[in-house]
Amino acid sequence: MATYGGFARVYDQFMEDIPYEKWGNYIQAIFKKHQYNPCSIAELGCGTGNMTEVMAQRGYEMIGIDLSEEMLMMAKEKAIQRNTDILYILQDIREFELYGTVDCILSVCDTMNYILKEDELRQVFQLVNTYLNPGGLFIFDMNTEYKYEHILGSHIFSDAKENMAYIWENNYDEEEQINEYAVNFFIQQEDSVLYERFEEIHYQKAYSIQKVSTFLSEVGLELVATYDAFTFQPPSKDSERIYFIAKEIQKQGRM
Repeated sequence: MATYGGFARVYDQFMEDIPYEKWGNYIQAIFKKHQYNPCSIAELGCGTGNMTEVMAQRGYEMIGIDLSEEMLMMAKEKAIQRNTDILYILQDIREFELYGTVDCILSVCDTMNYILKEDELRQVFQLVNTYLNPGGLFIFDMNTEYKYEHILGSHIFSDAKENMAYIWENNYDEEEQINEYAVNFFIQQEDSVLYERFEEIHYQKAYSIQKVSTFLSEVGLELVATYDAFTFQPPSKDSERIYFIAKEIQKQGRM
């Protein structure tokens, strides 16, 4: 599973258009729709803590887990600046451990698509079940195969800001259902007209709703709803992102 290296220091600038507050509203709307009022939430793949901060500011006891030390350093700096009490843990989500159970486990920004092997995705789900309180919710989103095939695959995107730019190339393997992201960043050096170039290569895998549902069921989680992202409409054939809502129904033995 890839980690963000050099990208960590410019991540927030490239993600500044992401409406995290609206995402927070949507997560809370999911809680309301499913008549659930959690106190403690663990976020898998929290990155620089943007979503973790949003939920912490709304009164939830937050834990953030990520594999990138650079990302977590930035997340901790935000927590200090905003005086939020968040526990950040440097761990691979395929092997994460918590000190106890939580009411909800959350994962956004297609973190689950970064799990490229089916047995490893099932392992993540097993750990989720282990650390969820009885009746707890597991909420996560995934990019769809449609998005990889028709929106991202074989397309090139670019963007430029005042002191940085990127070129983002995609290559989708339909047989393996894996999308390769190759992103070249050009970051202006401090007090210089020169730009530093660095490259990040990441991979994401598409999973069908049926396959995800099967994996969840195998570890004792029930898929109770799927939504076209940021709505409460069922997914359609051209949905680009799907939210999965799963519920803990039987406690498996701790691993």
